[in-house]
Amino acid sequence: MSARLFVDLPLLTGSDLALPPGPARHVQVLRLQPGAGLTLFDGRGGEFAATVTHMGRSDVRVRVGAHDPVERELALPVTLAVGMPANDRMDALVEKATELGVAAIVPLTSERSLLRLHAERAEKRLAHWRGVAIAACEQSGRTRVPVLSPVATLAAWLQALPPPGAGARWLLSPDAAGALMPLAAAQAARREAVLVLSGPEGGLSTDEEALARRFGFTPVGLGARVLRADTAPLAVLACLGLSSG
Repeated sequence: MSARLFVDLPLLTGSDLALPPGPARHVQVLRLQPGAGLTLFDGRGGEFAATVTHMGRSDVRVRVGAHDPVERELALPVTLAVGMPANDRMDALVEKATELGVAAIVPLTSERSLLRLHAERAEKRLAHWRGVAIAACEQSGRTRVPVLSPVATLAAWLQALPPPGAGARWLLSPDAAGALMPLAAAQAARREAVLVLSGPEGGLSTDEEALARRFGFTPVGLGARVLRADTAPLAVLACLGLSSG
């Protein structure tokens, strides 16, 4: 299987291209020689066959070949708005959500958040998570990189949302109250897209859940077991991926 790399430049069949530093280093680490084949994608859909034409100490050039319009995205676009779990769990969430086909990820802070990021630190973590998502796309065969939104507070993010439209809005809650409906039943209510909101360790507060409901979110349950903050959104994504392709 040939190396598969994301190139953050528009690709065009027949063009000669100097790879950006990141992909170039990857090719050098693999010790690919002129004539070796690889696969490139630029996030605009599909992927390109390519051939290494020059391997230098600091530069790698390739000839871009035929475009394959293959699509491996979910039929139903899913956005995860997640209260960021602490330690390395957010890295794992971004990686696995990307592999499972998420269209966008919104990192949030809320009342019970253990991880709080601001200013330069938030920008650095966002750049890191984008790198994690790109690597997951390269590994999993995806041709589009998920959108990673800037870190925001839950309240500010909710207030900036447009009015509810054709897509479904789901609020993950471990509460087994009668207001919740099983995920299987909630799937029937989806239309063009799904926006899933989940909390950090400890979940969202009662006031935060009430605020989310005022912005059109429907509480959705995931069964009798309480899942971790980094497990619950992935469970929803896996379920939707199996049902929507």
